[in-house]
Formats: sequence, structure tokens, C-alpha cells
Amino acid sequence: MQVRDFIKHLKNGDRPPLTLILGEEQALREQAQQAIANMIPEDQKAMNFGRYDMHQTPVGVALDDATSMPFFGDYREVVIDSPYFLTGEKSTEKIDHDLTGLQAYFEHPVPSTMMVLVAPYKKLDERKRLTKALKKAALIVDAAPLDERSARMALAQIFRQHNVSIEPPALDTLVQRTNGQYSIMMGEVRKLLTYASDGSPLTVSAVSALVPKQLNDRVFDLVTDVLRKHAADALALYRDLLAQREEPIRLNALMLGQFRLLLQVKLLAQKGYGQGNIATTLKAHPYRVKLALRQVDRLPYHQLAQAYSGLVDTETAMKTGTIDKELAFELFMLKYTGQSTVGHHDRRR
Repeated sequence: MQVRDFIKHLKNGDRPPLTLILGEEQALREQAQQAIANMIPEDQKAMNFGRYDMHQTPVGVALDDATSMPFFGDYREVVIDSPYFLTGEKSTEKIDHDLTGLQAYFEHPVPSTMMVLVAPYKKLDERKRLTKALKKAALIVDAAPLDERSARMALAQIFRQHNVSIEPPALDTLVQRTNGQYSIMMGEVRKLLTYASDGSPLTVSAVSALVPKQLNDRVFDLVTDVLRKHAADALALYRDLLAQREEPIRLNALMLGQFRLLLQVKLLAQKGYGQGNIATTLKAHPYRVKLALRQVDRLPYHQLAQAYSGLVDTETAMKTGTIDKELAFELFMLKYTGQSTVGHHDRRR
């Protein structure tokens, strides 16, 4: 069941005794959790709401809570966070979880308790009896990451609900600055709604002023300047990042990661893979793949490989101390663009 349908389900008065919220999209998990938490009146939550992190608390404690009668209320809610024992994940904490008791509860949940398992995972281990028992009994809410189209539609709906007008290019800017990730977009929504509360439309300039570029987004711009061999722009942006106390080695590593993605996308595209298949094969966010395809469309493979090789050499030089870390990228850029004199006269500009 999708989160929006789950929320409607709750508003109709349905109270599932057992709910599994499964998926990696944080904003969707939070929306589903908030909707079910609202089922308990505010003045009853202190006595009838419990939340337990399975990395810190034995599940037996949650079971004791779940099997207790509501206190001055009709329902109790028990939230179990990060039930890693439903996956193949191994925990470093030595916590004794009563999984036999938990399975028995799944098979016979208490009607007056709403138990919610919040699983921030892509999938569970279907081979486990515990997982099978849960999936057989629970209402399963899908919190998988949204693709760009679905994220855009969800954001547009939120703005409509608040009677806020957002220009299409402004929505494009919001998507770009959040790398198409719905949870990050939702983190910016309150700020945008507050700005537009006086009836002002959300324009490109408004979104640009309110939503800062993330580091990965700025590194993407840096990679674009490198690929276009715009040495002056690349050096200016690099120095700006250094001025914001970003570490040269970290910046180089992020650039290496971006170029590695570009090389992989280029190879798969040449083999006939589409955007969706590339994203699945590389386990990369579809929006990142979309941008990468745009970048590599007219670039020869050898040019990407040359830049990647140069950054590998730069990283080695940084780590071995054979070159000043802040100077290393500048030398790489000048060598890559073949402009050995560009930038040296204004290095301390």
C-alpha cells in the first residue's frame, strides 16, 4: 500500500493492529508514522505510546508494552525501529531479542495495540520464518524511494494543498538542488511554504535563494567545468569550496566518484542500456543517472578516462605528501585543459 493510500485508510477509521513501513525514503516513513501516531489522542500519548530502537533495546521490552492494556484510552501504539533481525544484517550490539515471542505476537496481535515496525531497508530476508509471519499478518506500507516524476507530482500536490504557486522552472531548480531526492525536497518545503505564505509565487530566484546547493551538487558543477575545460570557472569554484573549509582530499574523492559514475554510464549506454536499467545495474539514484547521461552524451570515452586517471594520480600525490593538497587540483586542471599558464597569476586572488 502506498503512503497516501495508507493515510486515507487511517482517516476512514481503520486501525491496523500490525503495520510494516518498509523502504529507504525517510520522508515517506515519517509521513506514515505521523499519520498513525495521530490516531492516539494527544492527551493519551504519554501513557499509550512507546518507541523502541532494536539496536538499543531488547524486543521483549516492546512486547511487554504491546501486550499491556491501554491506560485511560482505547488504543496503545508501539513502534519498533530498525528491526534489523528481519534482514541479513548483523548487529555489533549484543542484545538478546526474543524473536520467538515476537513471531508469536505476529501470529496473534493484540487488538487494542497498534504495533508499527519501521524498517528503513530496501527489502527484508524473505527466507526467515519471522519475516514470513510478519508479512502474512501486517499491513505493508511502501516507503521505497520515489523516482523523479513521482517526487515532482508529490511536491506539486503539497504546494496546491497550501494554495502556493510554483513556476515550472522553479520546480526544476528545486529538483536540481536536491538531486531529485524526495526526502531532501521535503526538508526544504516548510521554508518555501513560509516564504509564499503572503501569496508570493515561488520563482526560480526565490528557490535559488532559499534552497542552498548541496556539496554533491557543487561538485557536479565542478565536474561539468572540468569536462568543458573551463579552467578559470573550475578553479574559481574549487577555491570557493576550499574557502568553505572543504578538504581537498574529500573534494577529489567526490570528483573521482562522479567520474567513475560517468564512465560506467557511458559504457552501459553504449551497450544499449536505458536510464532505468543503468540505475538498477549501478544501484544509483535515477536522477543522478539522468544527469550523467546528459553529461556523457557527446563526450568521447577517452576524455572521461583521461580525467579519471588524472584525478587518481592527484589523489595519490595528495596522500603521499608529494604535493601541496590545495595546489594539486589546480595542477591537474591546468594539465587536463592544456593551459599550463592559466590560473597561476591569480592563485591568491
